[in-house]
Amino acid sequence: MEVKIPKIKYIITGILAGAANGLFGAGGGMFVVPLYARWAKLDEQKAFASSVAVILPICAVSAVVYLLRGGVQLRDALPYLLGGVAGGFLGGKLFKKIPTSVLRRAFALLLIYGGYRSVTAG
Repeated sequence: MEVKIPKIKYIITGILAGAANGLFGAGGGMFVVPLYARWAKLDEQKAFASSVAVILPICAVSAVVYLLRGGVQLRDALPYLLGGVAGGFLGGKLFKKIPTSVLRRAFALLLIYGGYRSVTAG
C-alpha cells in the first residue's frame, strides 16, 4: 500500500530549496535530498534524482534574478557552465551504478566540505 504524503511537505521543501539557492547561489539540494528521503519517504535514489529535477528550474530562476541585478557576468560564468554541463552528463550516466550508501556518504562529505569552506573563507 502506497503512503500518501501531504503536498504541503513538497511545497515546504521547495521553498527551503529555493530560498537556499537564492541566498547562497546554490545549496537547494541540501534541503531537497534529505527532506524527500526522510520527511516525504521517497527512496534515496529517487530523492537524489528528484533533487536534480527540482534544482534546475530553481537555479534558472536564481540566475535570471542575479543577471537582472547585475550580479552575473555571463562571459565569466561560461567556462563553469560548460564544465557543469559535462559533469552533469557524466554524473547522470554514473548515477544508477553507484550504490545509495556511497551517494549518501559523498553527499555528506560535500556538505561538510562546503560548511568548512564557508566558515574558513576569507
